[in-house]
Amino acid sequence: MRVILMTGKGGVGKTSVAAATGLRCAELGYRTLVLSTDPAHSLADSFDIELGHEPKQVRPNLWGAELDALQELEGNWGSVKRYITQVLQARGLEGVQAEELAILPGMDEIFGLVRMKRHYDEGDFDVLIIDSAPTGTALRLLSLPEVGGWYMRRFYKPFQNISVALRPLVEPLFKPIAGFSLPDKEVMDAPYEFYEQIEALEKVLTDNNQTSVRLVANPEKMVIKESLRAHAYLSLYNVATDLVIANRIIPDEVQDPFFQRWKANQQHYRQEIHDNFLPLPVKEVPLFSEEMCGMAALERLKETLYKAEDPTQVYYKETTIRVVQNNEQYTLELYLPGIPKEQVQLSKSADELNITIGNHRRNLVLPQALAALQPAGAKMEEDYLKIRFAEPAKV
Repeated sequence: MRVILMTGKGGVGKTSVAAATGLRCAELGYRTLVLSTDPAHSLADSFDIELGHEPKQVRPNLWGAELDALQELEGNWGSVKRYITQVLQARGLEGVQAEELAILPGMDEIFGLVRMKRHYDEGDFDVLIIDSAPTGTALRLLSLPEVGGWYMRRFYKPFQNISVALRPLVEPLFKPIAGFSLPDKEVMDAPYEFYEQIEALEKVLTDNNQTSVRLVANPEKMVIKESLRAHAYLSLYNVATDLVIANRIIPDEVQDPFFQRWKANQQHYRQEIHDNFLPLPVKEVPLFSEEMCGMAALERLKETLYKAEDPTQVYYKETTIRVVQNNEQYTLELYLPGIPKEQVQLSKSADELNITIGNHRRNLVLPQALAALQPAGAKMEEDYLKIRFAEPAKV
């Protein structure tokens, strides 16, 4: 199955791009599902058809669905949520407060990705397009297999078996004192099953031959910075970005004086998009005169985006950013083919790394692991600029 994740800051048009991409894939004969995992769903509005939690056919070879995060969370984490609620209520919290605190931050987002994995396992579709906005919280949960693997296998699993075996003996003494029951087998199984799902999900998301992220951005300062940050975090977890889509560019034929300054600003930020995401390919999409709702509008967007292309292709296969940790030292590796090291100048401001190559300037938003460190040396090796980071010198 080909998996394409469309992401971007809210309001940039990623839902329209996801829907138009689905139209083109279905047109080429791929059984395609467009799944919205964004809490503020607008996929149904794009298709101009009612959608729900389960896939609904929109046209031949094309299905759409809008994730109900609470329903998905209940199916995956319901037993644990009910147990945590019971414990919190026994400690004096009101019912509603206890239920809210029983849902850990980021759980609804990660279960949206787990839903993606379920469709992947079922194999009912050839292409899965996710209309999502993964945050740092959700992406950090992808590090759970690496961070928690030893703990889950060596400690949690044996403890789980012992706990289930001893529960009938200890429960009569425990409940009168504590005011709540010990966790049963269903509750004890859920965290390990969740860990296994995330471990399997990580393998799908980091397989660059079948999973790609497409960043949708508008030529605006705040949007570009948010997209750069998303790209950095995705790269940190080895999730490949293969295309950037610069959306809502004012066409040249618009000559009204009111738009001239806006067009000039857009021209500046369009160049920033090309420079800052180099060498990723960039597709530019104009601002249309009509709202992107309904099949006729999406057909026009589809033609503008892809023409005769197959959207399932991997547009760019090289890893553009890598973060390597070795003996408590971090190295940031940037793919800069054909650039001599002598032409590269580096400087850092807050969480941004400024890279100047000749007349071109690139701003890279650093992940948190590197933001508190300082560049301590760089070298060019096999078309990668490798920048070593270290703790800042103490004064």
